[in-house]
Amino acid sequence: MRHWYARGLLAWALWPASVLFRLAVALRRLLYWLRLLPSAHPGIAVIVVGNLVAGGSGKTPLAIWIAEHLKRKGWTPAIVSRGYGAKAGAPRAATIASDAQDVGDEPILLARRSGCPVWIGADRLAVIEALRAVHDDVDVLVLDDGLQHYRLRRDVEIAVVDARGFGNGFMLPAGPLREPRSRLRSVDAVVSHGAPVKGFAMRLAGAELHRMANAAERRPASAFAGQKVHAVAGIGDPNRFFLHLVRLGVKLTPHAFPDHHRFAPEELDFGDEAPVLMTEKDAVKLRHAASSEVMRNWWVLPVTAELEPAFGDWLTGRLDEFRRRSKAA
Repeated sequence: MRHWYARGLLAWALWPASVLFRLAVALRRLLYWLRLLPSAHPGIAVIVVGNLVAGGSGKTPLAIWIAEHLKRKGWTPAIVSRGYGAKAGAPRAATIASDAQDVGDEPILLARRSGCPVWIGADRLAVIEALRAVHDDVDVLVLDDGLQHYRLRRDVEIAVVDARGFGNGFMLPAGPLREPRSRLRSVDAVVSHGAPVKGFAMRLAGAELHRMANAAERRPASAFAGQKVHAVAGIGDPNRFFLHLVRLGVKLTPHAFPDHHRFAPEELDFGDEAPVLMTEKDAVKLRHAASSEVMRNWWVLPVTAELEPAFGDWLTGRLDEFRRRSKAA
């Protein structure tokens, strides 16, 4: 109780800064809307996947789902990401062989799961130009976490809201919001990832783990029931991962880390021989950092986004509309 009281006092102390941040966000968006700040469109369809709160909400699994859906419908997608935590540098491709310290953790996961070209960089327009110079067949772009990147004009905006909702409702730094909740009224679609908001429903599914040192060795989550297990997560909402495992029947000791945490192998040494379960996003940061012996009892849980069929129909319709407009122009 004392902890929550202290957090509440801190939020109110930071409220004036939060108000200034909100005004700055509103002014910036207005200047882009009036075209007083420069923006550009790459000439092919642009789908932006983002959220309002700082931290993860399920954007990456959704971006993967969208890329796979588009390929089934005959499109040739590529994914663009800022590459949070990546080294500064020129726009570049992220592949399954990349190092997380060079390109970030999420782009490697996006490349592995989507099978699409994935490029990173802070300046999305420059990234897109470099990407298209190499992949001239790409006809649709999916931006992972680009809702606030107004320099890039977009055709479809999708906002993801997870079970945490909007926190205390304050803007940064007093609360978690990067934009006010009213921003949801201007996006094209809201995806509800267990959130009490109206939108297309999404859930994450996954009940089979693979050994990190040998991905061919797989076990159902039920195989870990009845034994001591450590679960680690360095994602936006670690509790989401822990609760997912609990629902699968795993009794665990949780170890939460900050989002995008750069793990060192010794941080996963808990002084016993119990299995260590982790997210796929965290696993990509550890694959080059440990020997097979150290990894022998580390297990990874891949998850897949599942969306209601209406979402796919809606998205296909929006892109077909873009294609018709492009041909008519």
